[in-house]
Amino acid sequence: MENVERFYEFTSPIHKSMENLGINAKTPHNHVIVLLFFPPSVVCMPPDWFDRLSHTINTVRPSFRFIQPAAASYLPNNMPSHLQGWSLAFIIRTTHISLTILFTATMGFSQITLAQTPLTALIDPEPVETLSLQEAVLRALDSNLDITVGRQARDVRLTDIVLQQAQFDPTVELSGQYDRNVTPLNRPIFGFGGVSAGSEPDIIDQNDMRVRLGLNQKLYSGGILDLAFDTNRNSVAGQTGFLFNPSYTNTLSLNLTQPLLRNFGVDINKTQIRIARNAATTEHHVFVDQVLTVIKEVEHTYWELVFTRENEKVAKATLKAAQELFATNRAKVRAGVMAEVEVLQAQAGVASRVEQVLVAQKAVRDQEDQLRRLFSPSEEALRQNIVVLATDTPIQEANTRTLRQEIDLALKQRPEVLQAQKNIETGTLNTTLAKNQLLPSLSFEGGVGLSGLGKRPHDTLDRTSSSDFYNIGGGLILSYPLGNRSAQSQYNRRVLEANQAKALLQRTRHQVIIDTKEAVRRVKTDFKRIRTTQTARKLAEKQLQAEQERFQLGLSTTRVVLEFQGDVAVARGNEQRAIVDYNQSLANLRRVTATALDEYHIVLQ
Repeated sequence: MENVERFYEFTSPIHKSMENLGINAKTPHNHVIVLLFFPPSVVCMPPDWFDRLSHTINTVRPSFRFIQPAAASYLPNNMPSHLQGWSLAFIIRTTHISLTILFTATMGFSQITLAQTPLTALIDPEPVETLSLQEAVLRALDSNLDITVGRQARDVRLTDIVLQQAQFDPTVELSGQYDRNVTPLNRPIFGFGGVSAGSEPDIIDQNDMRVRLGLNQKLYSGGILDLAFDTNRNSVAGQTGFLFNPSYTNTLSLNLTQPLLRNFGVDINKTQIRIARNAATTEHHVFVDQVLTVIKEVEHTYWELVFTRENEKVAKATLKAAQELFATNRAKVRAGVMAEVEVLQAQAGVASRVEQVLVAQKAVRDQEDQLRRLFSPSEEALRQNIVVLATDTPIQEANTRTLRQEIDLALKQRPEVLQAQKNIETGTLNTTLAKNQLLPSLSFEGGVGLSGLGKRPHDTLDRTSSSDFYNIGGGLILSYPLGNRSAQSQYNRRVLEANQAKALLQRTRHQVIIDTKEAVRRVKTDFKRIRTTQTARKLAEKQLQAEQERFQLGLSTTRVVLEFQGDVAVARGNEQRAIVDYNQSLANLRRVTATALDEYHIVLQ
């Protein structure tokens, strides 16, 4: 506000400069002409800066009107001391006298839009789109292509379970058949009247219609149950001696084939179902492993984006410090108290810092693309330059679980361990089944049935249900291949596979223990790095402050100050690197111990 008041005092001497620009300060409607000055570091503004300034002023005060930029050469020589060296002005006129509001609004706008040199005009604006780590993880799990493939592979295994269960589903059979046989008759037969005199044989014409309804069921004990109902209509053309012509016959039969040695028992016959379930469970563990991998990758990429963003801020802060040093040196050169070479060194420092900002911004954009890639967007979305701003801040608290607790969690929850355990269970099932196949094949086959005969269909049904006519029988069938080498070879193979699965489990547990210990050591080391880098950063800032004081007293040079500014930037970058590395190490530890799902409260169905 003090500068504003002094600015008012300066408005009257500059009317002559306005006349040089062809602008009359005394307009018919008492328009007031105001010059706005900007710091000496301003050399060039972006092409759209004037439009943005005009838009801001019109938003604050619609009656304000932006006229044109004023050349620095038109500024008067008798400028106040606090405005000397300011090189650019903008002429604005308004019908209102509230110049304080105008000046404050415009200066506020100049603070939002950083003063830029031709080099700093290359720097892109800050992004505005926000994304939390939780949102990033959920988006990746929802649409990541690797997750989609893993989920589909798991679902394919689930269909194998139904396939193995389907062999025990009952089968219904319905069939119908019609036959007509016209055959020559050489001699009388039972039920037929005899042979006519002459040289031509008689003809027997039979019509037969059969319908069968059956139900077939494989039992979990290994047996096969067959229930069938047959009905038959038979007629013979001509005069016959049959009791019923046409005649109807019904047969109801129940047959059972049950293995007694090989393939006997519920456990043996459910082996393939259990193996299919184990395969589906194993595929689910593979899917969980893929989910944990994607979560870790999202966390690492997210925190890397945070680091690049912080690194960009450090680069911009270093650039700002170099610009301030450049402005100070130029003012001192104009005052004749500093050599021109100091300005050149400061200007070179600004150019170097601009390069660092550009490199940092490129790293940010690259990391944004890497994070978006994990969301598996469409190709059209990948073509767009969408800026992502991470909103979560990295934590700096120490991990509280002990090494033994982390190892116990890993051995209990790691998908690789659970998968190896299922492989052992599958190996045991295969071995048991192969051992059963070494036995001889001994089966019981038996059946019972009811039958009936009548002139009409309902008569046949009545006689069938009366159980006056029935059949019953059964027997044993024994078979055994000599040598049985095929079954013996298969059994030996299954035993070797089971032993191999046990060895793989032990190896997996050992690897999990090693991985967990390494992850815990990394977490502890990175946590200590945070403290050491913080100390180094504080010392670097104190050294810079001391060197700047020496520079103000003329005891140091611009080159030394720039070097100390670079040391501060490196120290700040190392501190942010250590903080981000610590959070990435925590993410790696959650991956190793398979606790990432619990961390984000995710339940996989």
